[in-house]
Amino acid sequence: MQLITSASQGAKVRLEKLSTTPPKHEQKVDAKAEFEALGEELFDLQDLMWGSRLNSVLIVLQGRDTAGKDGTIKHVVGSLNPRGVSVASFAAPTLEEREHDFLWRIHRHTPRLGEFSIFNRSHYEDVLAVRVHELAPPSLWKERYGHIQDFEEMLAEHGTIVLKFFLHISQQEQEQRLMDREKEPRKAWKISAGDWEDRKLWADYTRAYQDVFARTSTKQAPWCIVPSDAKWYRNLVVARAVVAALKPHRERWQARLDALGAEKKAELKAWRRKR
Repeated sequence: MQLITSASQGAKVRLEKLSTTPPKHEQKVDAKAEFEALGEELFDLQDLMWGSRLNSVLIVLQGRDTAGKDGTIKHVVGSLNPRGVSVASFAAPTLEEREHDFLWRIHRHTPRLGEFSIFNRSHYEDVLAVRVHELAPPSLWKERYGHIQDFEEMLAEHGTIVLKFFLHISQQEQEQRLMDREKEPRKAWKISAGDWEDRKLWADYTRAYQDVFARTSTKQAPWCIVPSDAKWYRNLVVARAVVAALKPHRERWQARLDALGAEKKAELKAWRRKR
């Protein structure tokens, strides 16, 4: 995984130079136990955040077709208590959504304090698909980089932990996954001629993503580029990153819960004295 923060902001990331496969020292046989342990830790951290109501988490998943956004949600978010989780998928905007600014439909799905929100695609489509398919003039979508930075900074100031993942797959792996969809009856519903058409725009999307990383990676909302040809490694890396982002808050969340517990005990003690 490559983490892109404000320290590298402005530097051009070359996706073709970044591996889409696991490092040799990472083995699938070892991943299962670690992933399960991360799931337990994530559940515990979520419980602390839910009770303390000091922070929320926004996970943004971006990637080319078949990169595994749904699979990541299924496996990583499956470790969470659904009580405090919402998932939003963003397709082409509706007429109502087009009549508002491009962030209007996004902001409605951001998490309340204590909760997780998972975005399957996101506001970044307005500087990716909109750019590649020429759905708006450059003078319009280029301004959106700044709007996105301001939006994410505002969320962070409100206590939202913003985590952005680009699921990085190779052209060869994508082709195989598209072909597998045709062969597998249970996946045939996902078949789309548009997915094959978009493969012709691979280089255009690559340039668009590279500009996104250079223009919108900040300390408050870094981009993580996740090698995703191997599904087990993709899930492991995302789980590691989410746990690592939440762990520094554990003591503060626990302290808040301890203080709340003391207040509740004092209230109960006072109530019993009045009986």
